[in-house]
Amino acid sequence: MINFVKGELAEITESSVIIEVGNIGYEVSVPTSAIPKLPSLGCTVKLYTYMHVREDAISLFGFLTKDDLEMFKLLITVNGIGPKGALGILSGITADEIRFAVLADDAKTIAKAPGIGKKTASKLILELKDKFKLETAFEQRLQNQVQEAEVNNILSMKEEAVQALVVLGYSAADSLKIVNQIEITEDMNAEDILKRCLKKL
Repeated sequence: MINFVKGELAEITESSVIIEVGNIGYEVSVPTSAIPKLPSLGCTVKLYTYMHVREDAISLFGFLTKDDLEMFKLLITVNGIGPKGALGILSGITADEIRFAVLADDAKTIAKAPGIGKKTASKLILELKDKFKLETAFEQRLQNQVQEAEVNNILSMKEEAVQALVVLGYSAADSLKIVNQIEITEDMNAEDILKRCLKKL
């Protein structure tokens, strides 16, 4: 089983990405909601994956967070929902929204997802109801919000560093490329990133 794929983002399509790892390009289907959150082409990306094996095909499904992967695994246990259907649900609504919709018997929210009718939404609620607890759902949502804030903070620091390099006379493309090569930790600020970039340059 492939637990995750980490490598260079080589290509992005409407519903999948190609990640190059050791001169091999892995095609990974992703929720469409994950596409805007991906780094630029040529940058390193890590996706948590689920490998689906059929007689005629082996497919990889990838997610930016472990929570999305776990939700995907739960969704495909529902009778009548396959990997593509589960991916469609996670393209339309977040894992947090699914949890709260199931706990609230809210079939309308789940039916918003592409390819999911009210009947399937009601079946999903029925089959997953005992898998979620309200307390855990709140904890998970809080954790996801913290992670998202950290990601947004890193993105804004990267943006600042790119702008600073452009001001110093480097091209936007070169600036972006070098910033994306820097390993960024939580204790760093935009100035630290800029210093590391200048060392590399």
